[in-house]
Amino acid sequence: MISKGCEQCAMGGKMVLFVYGYCDERDCFYCPLGENRKNVTDVYANERLVESDDDVIEEARRMDALGSSITGGEPQEALDKTCHYISLLKDEFGEDHHIHLYTGITGGRENMRRLAEAGLDEIRFHPPLELWGDMHGTEWEDILYIAREEGLTPAFEIPGIRAEPEFLEFLDEGAAEFCNINEFEMSDGNYRRMQQKGYELQEGHMSAVDGSKRAILDEMGDHERVYFCTSVFKDAAQHRNRLKRMAQNLSRPFDEITEDGTLVYGKTYTPAERFIELGVPDEFYSIKSNHVEVAWWLLEEMIEEGDIDDGEIVEQYPTYDGTVVERTPLA
Repeated sequence: MISKGCEQCAMGGKMVLFVYGYCDERDCFYCPLGENRKNVTDVYANERLVESDDDVIEEARRMDALGSSITGGEPQEALDKTCHYISLLKDEFGEDHHIHLYTGITGGRENMRRLAEAGLDEIRFHPPLELWGDMHGTEWEDILYIAREEGLTPAFEIPGIRAEPEFLEFLDEGAAEFCNINEFEMSDGNYRRMQQKGYELQEGHMSAVDGSKRAILDEMGDHERVYFCTSVFKDAAQHRNRLKRMAQNLSRPFDEITEDGTLVYGKTYTPAERFIELGVPDEFYSIKSNHVEVAWWLLEEMIEEGDIDDGEIVEQYPTYDGTVVERTPLA
């Protein structure tokens, strides 16, 4: 089974709203947060540092977002801020803008009520690893029913560290709607701690951890309401499709959109007057403060024919920070 939130995510339609970098409940050795996100109060909409509500709305429009996922740190530890952004998105984009939230604490009824009133659709709990297998009769069981009573869809979202049948029991009992298992990964943020715990990368993979995937699939994978999200799928589908949505919205007439969702164009420091002299149509180039951006194939042709002396082909992400992937000199 795949939830509505996951369905939108697979389409690249979920904006990731990072609301708070602190998490006081515990220090998970597998926490993937990098240094720029860990223990900060900054808010990020995708890769964009948020300085105003308008930044959040603009970023959602940049990717034609179908919904948003609220993450951290721990969003419930900044509940006023979290509820503010949920309400902001619902007010701007309507009830169909699906919002889910990741949390590592139970929070209690009052938090569930406030989140539901703000407009949250779905809450995904990540219980502490040390409690896995021993959650029945605790606040972790109670909160699933409380969240549902307050109008939220309760679910689990956990890292694929090991198979744990208790999560299936919660599904069969009707307490949780579904359980997402993310393939266990090593990142820049957790690599050293993971190695200290004895984990290693799977051969041929950049992030997937060697080991537990097969056992988890064997024990939990056949349940109709368990979804295992691989690291390859996250990169090849979720991330790439989000980039493609952005690229379609932001590309200029002369930009080429690649299969990976990046934008390719030409760049030259040749004065703009030269393009006017050569009669280049306006839609094939854009004048910047100290350079000109132009259709890459046209720039390549002009350099080959000696009309222009310098240039390069640029490939970059369509994200707010515009990270450049590759530069290829032409002259």
